[in-house]
Amino acid sequence: MELATTLQYAADPRQAVEEVAALERAGLDAIWVAEAYGFDSPTVMGFLAARTEHAKIGSAILNVYSRTPALIAQTAAGLDALSGGRALLGLGASGPQVIEGWHGKPYDKPRGRTRETIELCRRIWRREVIDHHGITDMPLPAEKGGRLGKPLKILTRPVRPEIPVYVAALGPANVRLTAEIADGWLPTLFIPERAGAVWGTPLAEGTARRDPARGPLETVAGGLLAIGKDAAAARDLARPTIALYVGGMGAKGKNFYHDLAVAYGYEEAAHTIQDLYLAGRKREAEAAVPDEFCELMSLCGPEGYVRERIAAFREAGVTMLNVHPIGPDPAKLIETVKNWL
Repeated sequence: MELATTLQYAADPRQAVEEVAALERAGLDAIWVAEAYGFDSPTVMGFLAARTEHAKIGSAILNVYSRTPALIAQTAAGLDALSGGRALLGLGASGPQVIEGWHGKPYDKPRGRTRETIELCRRIWRREVIDHHGITDMPLPAEKGGRLGKPLKILTRPVRPEIPVYVAALGPANVRLTAEIADGWLPTLFIPERAGAVWGTPLAEGTARRDPARGPLETVAGGLLAIGKDAAAARDLARPTIALYVGGMGAKGKNFYHDLAVAYGYEEAAHTIQDLYLAGRKREAEAAVPDEFCELMSLCGPEGYVRERIAAFREAGVTMLNVHPIGPDPAKLIETVKNWL
């Protein structure tokens, strides 16, 4: 099991990069950079490439609407060149609130766009001449306004002919697709004890269609990390994130994280959180998050308990433990957990 962390949306990127560089020296294997509708991920990843030496650097996530497949492929290839082959491409469909509200794009064909983007990226990295017509046309045909385009291949030579692609997916169909074609999976609000009941079937169905040459699917998940007799209190820091996603990341009837909370068995709490959050009562929404929800998606408590939580994530198939260390010495926490893995 590898060890990773994610740079948060609202973090000061310069300060966060310096902190992560210290975590790398303590044993961190990978750094994921969130984007949503904050600072763009590739700019921060490029800075990370200059400030780190061996840790993998991944996007978590680039959505498949606001950038063309070709630009996504170029961006990943550029990061891979700057970092000496350490890039991880995290992709996802995001959600209609961000895609329609921030990027002004219709939220259509999420699975088709994801599949097509991955296929085109892999072809571009292999330096194929791209003549493709689907959701994206390369080149643009005359009947769609094209005049002078011709099939092209990437001008530069990628460091690697294939960069690992991870997909953020929650719904059964997206998880099935991820297990079929991606190198890794980026689930959100992951509860290891309930992952099998929620995602076991689509993971198995996708794996049955998977090319064996691609190897097993990697899974990236984790949560808050704090070790000590009083560390359990740190679990409460998960409340704002859970409330934001379950309550505010989408509208009623169209919130993937709300649906996940319901699937976990928190239906009544999920409805309450959403009602409160959408009414602008964020603190009450946070208070409505069940204590158990905070506990099961975290790794906070005495040493023995944290070891048990790590074992639970491992048993659920997690291959990269993605943690957010809490406390005065994050590097020490990373070093300690790294020694346990």
